[in-house]
Amino acid sequence: MGHKVVVFDISVIRALWETRVRKHKARQKKEEERLEKSALEKIKEEWNFVAECRRKGIPQAEYCKNGFIDTSVRLLEKIEKNALTRQSLLSKDSGKRSSRFVFELSGDHWKELPDSLKEQTHLREWHISNTLIQIIPAYIELFQAMRILDLPKNQISHLPAEIGCLKNLRELNVSFNHLTSIPPELGDCENLERLDCSGNLELTELPFELSNLKQVTFVDISANKFSSVPICVLRMSNLQWLDISNNNLNDLPQDIDRLEELQSFLLYKNRLTYLPQSMLNLRKLTLLVVSGDHLVELPTALCDSSTPLKFVSLMDNPIDNAQCQDGDEIMESEQDSRHFDKEFMKAYIEDLKERESVPSYTTKVSFSLQL
Repeated sequence: MGHKVVVFDISVIRALWETRVRKHKARQKKEEERLEKSALEKIKEEWNFVAECRRKGIPQAEYCKNGFIDTSVRLLEKIEKNALTRQSLLSKDSGKRSSRFVFELSGDHWKELPDSLKEQTHLREWHISNTLIQIIPAYIELFQAMRILDLPKNQISHLPAEIGCLKNLRELNVSFNHLTSIPPELGDCENLERLDCSGNLELTELPFELSNLKQVTFVDISANKFSSVPICVLRMSNLQWLDISNNNLNDLPQDIDRLEELQSFLLYKNRLTYLPQSMLNLRKLTLLVVSGDHLVELPTALCDSSTPLKFVSLMDNPIDNAQCQDGDEIMESEQDSRHFDKEFMKAYIEDLKERESVPSYTTKVSFSLQL
């Protein structure tokens, strides 16, 4: 009995695979065309563009005409060039007067502050960002004229107790560092007006001594691990802006209405299941964002026209019957993700405030963050 030999025609096999490859490429092209026409992609592109313009200080009127956003790269370059030109002209007039009182430092080649800094105790502002500096030295107490400590995006893990000696300090920004605690001595800075501790990821509480800060109008402790609103914050009687989003809040205190001057309250991406009835007593509250929480109930009167609220965002809550979608984009780190979230929300809120016609009634805003 002889052997059976199976013979294949190579041209037939080749034609089969070429057909499959053509179909695959056709499907890929169709998907690309679908994404190009997708409204979601267009919205994402526009918001990324808006956030970029905000970071560069470009006014909305420059890129938004008749309600349409021009995302042209050439337009962005032109606007940025004009802005730099204006800044250079202004700096020629004011630079000589103010530079001797302002200290600026940036770049990851800096691992510690220069030794000569301790001799410049006349400085009123420190602007230090994007460095590898981990420690703020104790000699900071010598800078009695200090008004602004702007220290974002460094590697700072500790603030010295001597910071409490800065009696004239108005603003403290230690966002996106590696702080795990805030010194109680900060409560001695009785003239402090703005406090930003966002993005440190590991902060769980603020010292009770910060209750002494009666002049504070702005507090941002978002992107940390707070399980409740700090008691000291509830005692800041002049507080107008509170951002405690991206934390571990399970509920709000029943005496949240102690914040009688509160105007903007950001609570998105926590674990809240309800809002207390006392929220109705915040008579000056105009903006409330509780997106991405676990809300199943809220005071029905909260959205009545009788309340001062003008903008309410409840998107991505069970009460909204909306399902959260996991984003496809992978950020480099948790801090990058939280920073993108923060910048997006900041651009969104500023856009609301810049609109020429503000509605006199409460508007429910529906949008979701894809992170």
